[in-house]
Parts: sequence; C-alpha cells; structure tokens
Amino acid sequence: MISLSLAEIARIVGGQQHDIPDAEVQVTGPVAKDSREVRPGGLFVAFAGERVDGHDFARRAVEAGAVAVLAARPVGVPAIVVDDVVGALGALARTVVERLGATVVALTGSAGKTSTKDLIAQLLQRCGPTVWPEGNLNNEIGLPLTALRAEADTRHLVLEMGARGVGHIRYLAELTPPRIGVVLNVGTAHIGEFGGREQIAQAKGELVEALPEDGLAVLNADDPYVRAMAPRTKARTLLFGEAADADVRAENVRLTDQGRPAFTLHTPSGCGDVTMRLYGEHHVSNALAAAAVAHELGMPADEIAVALSEAGTLSRWRMEVTERADGVTVVNDAYNANPESMRAALRALVAMGTAARTAGGRTWAVLGEMAELGGDALAEHDAVGRLVVRLNVSKLVAVGGREAAWLDMGAKNEGSWGEESVHVSDAQAAVDLLRSELRPGDVVLVKASRSMGLERVAAALLDDEGVLGAEGGAAAR
Repeated sequence: MISLSLAEIARIVGGQQHDIPDAEVQVTGPVAKDSREVRPGGLFVAFAGERVDGHDFARRAVEAGAVAVLAARPVGVPAIVVDDVVGALGALARTVVERLGATVVALTGSAGKTSTKDLIAQLLQRCGPTVWPEGNLNNEIGLPLTALRAEADTRHLVLEMGARGVGHIRYLAELTPPRIGVVLNVGTAHIGEFGGREQIAQAKGELVEALPEDGLAVLNADDPYVRAMAPRTKARTLLFGEAADADVRAENVRLTDQGRPAFTLHTPSGCGDVTMRLYGEHHVSNALAAAAVAHELGMPADEIAVALSEAGTLSRWRMEVTERADGVTVVNDAYNANPESMRAALRALVAMGTAARTAGGRTWAVLGEMAELGGDALAEHDAVGRLVVRLNVSKLVAVGGREAAWLDMGAKNEGSWGEESVHVSDAQAAVDLLRSELRPGDVVLVKASRSMGLERVAAALLDDEGVLGAEGGAAAR
C-alpha cells in the first residue's frame, strides 16, 4: 500500500484512535484480514465472521508486524475503531486509488471473470507495474483489499466485480472508480438470486454507467444483453467478439488436437495469429476482451497476439491440466460452475479427448451441482446431462445429491446409455470408482460449484501417481 500515517487513516475512515502511542507512524505494508498473512508495516483488518472473529487475533497480528488494527471495538493493541469495518475498508481503498493515478480496469460478467482478469493482468504487466486480485476477490471486502495492494509505481489496477443483486456493482465502482469497464456476458449464474437474465443485465450494466466520459466500455458484441448496454454509458464503447462489426474480433477460430483455442486476432491497429496455452474455445471471448483492453492502452496487435499465446492462468482449479505418469490426464476445473461454463468445459474435454480416443483412451466427466440456479436448477442439470451424451463423452460420474441425480437422469433419458452414467453420493465415492476404472490415455474433467469441493477428487487422482508436469495451471508470480 502507499504509505499513510495512522492519523491519516483515522481521518479517512472516520475512526477513533485507541492505544496508539504515535499517530504519525506510517503504514507501509499490505492490508490483511488474516493474521497469518500480516507483514511488517501492514494493517490488520478485524472482521467479526459467523465462525471466527478477527478481533480475537488482533494481538497476534501486531506481534507479526502490523502497525495497527482496523476494528469495530478496542482490542488492547494499537487500533483505529470504526462503526462499520467494511465501509471503512472501502473508504480507505477509494482514497488510495484516487492518490495513485493508475488506470483502473474493472470487469464483470456471469462467467469467465477470473480467467479474463488473469489474461488482462498478464498483458498489462508488459506495459508497466500491474496489480490484480488473487483468485476471485470481487466483493465489498476482496475488491478493496486488492486495491490496497497497489504501490506508488502501480500503472494498472485490474479489478474483478461480482454481484449478488442490483446495486452491488454500483457500490464497488464507487469505491474504485474505473476508467475502463469490461462486461463479458450475461448468463445464468446466480439466476436464482436475481430472478432472471434481465435483472442480471441490469446489475452488470451498472459498471458501464459508472464510467467517466473519457472512459471506455468494452462490450461483448456476441451477447445481445451486453451489446444493449451501450446506451447506458457516457463513455466510448469498443466491441469485442466474433461478430463482423466487432472492433476487436476473432476469425478462423478452431481448437487444436490438445483442446487449445487458436484464431486470428483483428484489432483497429492490426492483426496477429494466436494459439493459446489455455484449454477450451470459451477462452477466445476472454482473450478478445483482454486484447481490447491492451489495445486501448497502446499495445500493438502483434504484441497482443504474442502475449495471449504465452499467457497461462494465474488462479487455481480453472482448467488445470495435469498428466499423470501413467498417461491419465486430469483436468481440474472445480473452482466453480454454471450452465455456460459447464458446457464450455465439456466441449474442451471432447476436444482434448480426440487424441485419447485414437490411443484407446476415454473421456470422463466428473460433475457435481451447479448452485444458485433457483427454479431453473432441474432443467439446467438435466440439460447438462443430455449434453454429455450428445458430445459422446465416454463416461459421466454425477457426484452429490438431488442435482447430481438430475445430471444422471438427463444423460440416461437422452440416449441408450447403460453404465456410461453413474450417480455416486460424494467425492470419496467418485475417487473410489475412478481408481478402479481409469486406464492409461483417459482424460478426466472434474467440475462443480465451489461448495461441492470436487477439487478433492482431482487432488486424490494426482496423489495416486507421479505427474509429468502441469500445463495451463497456476503460473509462478
């Protein structure tokens, strides 16, 4: 974080100083909400959660080097006490962003936010110091924590904005006002909470409404809900997609035998050929969104193409592809799932399985619940089960309760499958089944909403044998 004294922080957040011997002491380190992540010179933020109260760890944080604690009550160590810790954290982030002068790039969408954020960060790093979220820190706590990692020389601040209702993105944009806003898509993730895609579009469009006149709205030309957001912003607009009128577009899109997307990138400044390290055709749209941001910030088209071809994913459990020593390939995409991302992952699995089939291998889809679909849950799980059959995936392992049963039912109702679709109760049952059935050359996709914890399946499979090395996985930083 840029250096601020405790007195300055107290003024910014409207807090009272408690047990602070010297208010001019500077906070120079990062802001942390976990006492185990505190670094010397940092600030510890104490949140009272349902199971853990951060105030109980205030002394440990100070002993680890925190200058003070941002808290809701006195804690017996140097602290700035406020009525609303979340609001105070947001106010501090806004002040830091205003003083930085960095270009703030914010993105939202129903699917692909984290993967696209990773791509944008890797492109912009080539142009100067860039800060971006680790994982998907995209709410009223995670976003300001990311912003507060920026330092005086930061040129680009890339932020991911999530929403569980109308008004959420508007609030986040007020904390860290963006100059470039990217809207990826309007899908069915969290549709049970929003009530419909129109409501989701209303919420996502709050990002473009927050942009200044000299800002830029980067909009998906292939999504009618996103394209329709153009009149809601006073900023310039730049369209990306495969549509003929897209400013940044992809032509000759295809998948390699390994399931990696390749295409010709066209931008207003030129074109270039891209073959990505990531897996799945859905990354083409993500790459175009990142290319549009890089173009706006002055990167030539040929450099963008090279950067996209070299980029990996910086976040865990998102199409992490690892080959075991015995030739079994495990695709860990277990961080989250919605109908759009599930379909994209299955198509990537099929593309990756082309070579496997030639060698006698099979494709396995180990799938669990897609959460927060509301009244659409049965139909969406049934549809995914049917798609597994239509794509000719070799085996479906549906993991969990009612939603998994719907996946299994959809597969069996779609075709004359026998034992090709199996419903098991939990992750351990899935592991036991796979251990008895897998053979060299098989490709296994593991995917579900985060609450299912199916990353345990992938971890168990990779613990079984030595691995030959991961591709497209979390990159070193």
